[in-house]
Amino acid sequence: MRIRTIATGLAALAALSAASRAIMTRVPRGIEPVTGFDARLYMGRWYEIARLNHRFERGMSDVTADYALNADGSVRVINSGVRNGRRKSVEGTARFKGSPDVASLAVSFFPGFPGGYHVFALDEGYQWAMISGPDRGYLWILARQPGMEEELYRQLVGIAVDRGFQVEGLIRVEHGTGGPPARSGASFKGNRSSSSGEQ
Repeated sequence: MRIRTIATGLAALAALSAASRAIMTRVPRGIEPVTGFDARLYMGRWYEIARLNHRFERGMSDVTADYALNADGSVRVINSGVRNGRRKSVEGTARFKGSPDVASLAVSFFPGFPGGYHVFALDEGYQWAMISGPDRGYLWILARQPGMEEELYRQLVGIAVDRGFQVEGLIRVEHGTGGPPARSGASFKGNRSSSSGEQ
């Protein structure tokens, strides 16, 4: 009887874990991940232009993200930023939730549940990108350069509004604040430019 009880409990925990994972990596209703996605073109360094604030990036400037394809098709992720004059970095792994030509991934940085990473707007030249998490409390605008023209920025904010994000809380990320530079991204290939602009 005790063995059956333990087995039932383990099954319940497994079901709860699977449900929690699904919630944390889900695509928000009304958000459509980019299709025809080319992961090779997405690799390389990105600069965080704006974000909705959350505890793990609170107070950070000079934020970058470096991506590199692993042999198994997953993506190596290194996020880096400056807080109180010190650069902090964290490394994780992203895996496509389904087909790799759909920009919907689950990213893990620590032991535990992964988080959703859904590219829902992307420049044809992979020079800017807009990313949602598992709900509309998470929004990032990334670019290949540390700055962005104001007109383009306003256009992207307009896209976010159309998708239902509360953009009043968007934080513009400072770059060049004097903190230590991010480590070289030379090993991260695929940082290509294009006349069309962003990602």
